[in-house]
Amino acid sequence: MKISVFGLLAVLLVFGVFLVGLRGAPAGPVPGNSSGPHRPELEYFKAINSVAPPQDPQILFLLMGQYSSANLQNDGVEFFSARLKEFGPRLSDAQKSLYLSAIGLLRAQNASSVSFLHRIGYVKDTIAILEQARQLSGGQIFVVNWIAGIVYTELPGFFHQQKAAQDELNWCAENASKAPDPGWLREVYYHLGKLALARGEQARAQDYLRRSGYKDFSSPITLTTPFSEDVMSGHAFASRRITEIVPRRVYALSGYEFTEYYFVVTDDGRELIGIDAGTRPDSAKEAYEALRAYAPNLPELTTIFITHSHWDHVGGHSYFQSLNPRVHFYARSNYQEELTGELNGPGIFGQRFFGKRFNVDDVSNFKPDKTIDRRTELKIGGTRIELIPVQGGETPDAMFINLPDQGVLFVGDFIMPYLGAPFVEEGDLQGLLDAIDIVVQKNPQHLLHGHEPLTRNFGSPAMLAQLKLDLGWLREQVLNSVRRGEERAVIQQANLIPPDLVTGNPAVFLPYFIMREHVIDRLYDQNVGYWQADLKGLDHLSRADRTELLVDYLGLSERQLTKAVERLAADGKYELAASLLESSESRFEHSESVARAKRLVYLKLMEKNQNTDPFKFILYSAKIDEQTLQMSTIK
Repeated sequence: MKISVFGLLAVLLVFGVFLVGLRGAPAGPVPGNSSGPHRPELEYFKAINSVAPPQDPQILFLLMGQYSSANLQNDGVEFFSARLKEFGPRLSDAQKSLYLSAIGLLRAQNASSVSFLHRIGYVKDTIAILEQARQLSGGQIFVVNWIAGIVYTELPGFFHQQKAAQDELNWCAENASKAPDPGWLREVYYHLGKLALARGEQARAQDYLRRSGYKDFSSPITLTTPFSEDVMSGHAFASRRITEIVPRRVYALSGYEFTEYYFVVTDDGRELIGIDAGTRPDSAKEAYEALRAYAPNLPELTTIFITHSHWDHVGGHSYFQSLNPRVHFYARSNYQEELTGELNGPGIFGQRFFGKRFNVDDVSNFKPDKTIDRRTELKIGGTRIELIPVQGGETPDAMFINLPDQGVLFVGDFIMPYLGAPFVEEGDLQGLLDAIDIVVQKNPQHLLHGHEPLTRNFGSPAMLAQLKLDLGWLREQVLNSVRRGEERAVIQQANLIPPDLVTGNPAVFLPYFIMREHVIDRLYDQNVGYWQADLKGLDHLSRADRTELLVDYLGLSERQLTKAVERLAADGKYELAASLLESSESRFEHSESVARAKRLVYLKLMEKNQNTDPFKFILYSAKIDEQTLQMSTIK
């Protein structure tokens, strides 16, 4: 059947709406937008991906995400196409499929910027690229099938890809163990729900929506993170799971709240030892009862070792102290100094991170039974335990708990990327570097941190040894910049990369990136006074003063504000858009258009930071009261 010119135009117009709706694609770039020096995250991953095909596919897809977030999809297509051509002779078919999938997704997001008359051919070519990727992968690479399923779901029926979308997404759901991270299933369930909704299967659509963790089918962002935000219970880094690190001896509980729980069965099988006490009594109770249900024959809990006395590692102590027999707590002898420092910080962050159930009194009344001020060796239930006080990168009361016979070292948050809580005056880079030496010397088989992403990204002593050198180099660059009087933003935008990093150990690429921004921030904070070289700090202008400037003196109107924010968002400059909103929104607090623009900006900031900066994810969520339900993998 032939399609008339007017009919074809109608299809193209509808098609344009669909492709704009492919999440991750803003409305369109502002002329002059480019990767440039002011996108250090994008430039970093470009540098890493330019040297050689990445051993870890995550490095490739993080760059793809940066191009998407910046609304530079066409630049991304050109970059990956050039790398595919350059590296082609040494790429396996599986590696080629990853490049083609990244190209296909970015092309799909860019389709709305292609002229109407060329758009159908453009998308058919994109489908062909994704099909080629699938053939090269043998249909067995999760990310390849995931991208195809997501793109095909968003295409209008004109392209007849609904069945292919269903097949690809069903495969992903059935092969969840092949996903880079459980968080990738969120979009699988979301898009299976959209397909069910299109078929009129309301009940099935709602079931998939529930499993995705989204609250409706109108989300403008794509989340592959396992992070979740709940107003009552706060942030969780992972989906709930219990893992036997050492079978029937060492248990890790993830996703029950902000912090990991660890439990160790002693050699004689008669005692259970805990590592850290969690954030709240209710979450500690829930996690401990889950462990008991998972392994009902575990012995009684007798001892808990505290790696450091932050809110989220001691706040659940009262629950454990209520158990019978009584549990004994060990902590550093300087624990009270740490408690005093953190409790004197801004209290506003507690419930944003840990939920409304969090009560600071659960932290302030913590008191251990025994304190440690030097290296101490113990035997509990026949298990050799070494307690090692360290300065660490986060708090001065840090303590490693080493189980030499099991090859397990519990290290708490000694390498938390923020070098202490960002809203408290703490952190010690040299303490972190010194603690790395201890980790390398102990060389445990299992290096277990206080939070799941830390264990995942900083789990290798050999990698940490190289990272130490790179962080030492970074420190010198930052201190030199401070002495030259450079402002912090200029240092951040310099995209500081150690000379040997890109040709060195690939395992360091992501850990260095995760650390870089916050090491710069902490060093700058610790080495610059309240009057900075660029004269920031001389005045005391408030947010209200800036609002007065913009609205009363420059005449900023509601329409102008909304248009400016929309333009910044289209250009991928979400931080700048958020800054403008923070400086002016109080005058437009009843404006629906400003509220919509604000919500989009902070959602996009959540999306941008979902895989590399959980604390930003938390705070951007809080700015718009956005809850991201914990993802369920249960069918």
